[in-house]
Amino acid sequence: GMRAVMAVLRAAGNLKQALKDSPEDVLMLRAIRDVNVPKFLSHALPLFEGIAKDLFPTTILPTPDYVNMLTGLQAGCED
Repeated sequence: GMRAVMAVLRAAGNLKQALKDSPEDVLMLRAIRDVNVPKFLSHALPLFEGIAKDLFPTTILPTPDYVNMLTGLQAGCED
């Protein structure tokens, strides 16, 4: 419902502030993915990817940079 829409809009706004030069279609698709993918079971992901591709057929998301996150996780696990 509207709570899910608001979550996507908040995520898109946060991404826009962090990545000012990124195109809006990339920011919106990334926000939709970031908010929804963690909620899906593995068998539902292909369906979601198909819907996203239909909605954003020419949008290619850049590969996420997880270097800082992985470094932090590794440091936390070593402690």
